[in-house]
Amino acid sequence: MAVPHSVDRPTATRAEHRPVHTLTAAGDLLRALAAPVRIAIVLELRAHDRCVHELVETLGVAQPLISQHLRVLKSAGVVNGERHGREVVYRLVDEHLSHIVVDAVAHVEEGAAK
Repeated sequence: MAVPHSVDRPTATRAEHRPVHTLTAAGDLLRALAAPVRIAIVLELRAHDRCVHELVETLGVAQPLISQHLRVLKSAGVVNGERHGREVVYRLVDEHLSHIVVDAVAHVEEGAAK
C-alpha cells in the first residue's frame, strides 16, 4: 500500500514540465550521494558541522578516503567548507539535501522491518 506524501513536502510536477538541464543536475546530485560513505557523511553533517578528523573518528574511515568523498560532495554542491585555523569545518549547504538522504535511509529501514 502506498503511503501518501506528507503535507509539508512539495509534490513534483510531471517530468516533461522540467527542463532537461534541471533533470540532469538532479541526476548528478543523486549520483554524488550514491555512496555509503557519502551518505554517512551527510547524516553526520546533518547533526553537526564537522572537520575531517571528526568524520574519520566517527565513521572509522581513513582520512584520505573521507577527504576524497568530501571533494565529491563539495563539487556537487552538497557541502561547503570553511577554514578555521589549520582545519576546515564542513557543513551541509541546505536541509533539502539531508532530507534526500534521511528519506532514502528511512525507506530502506521500513522495507527491512517488513
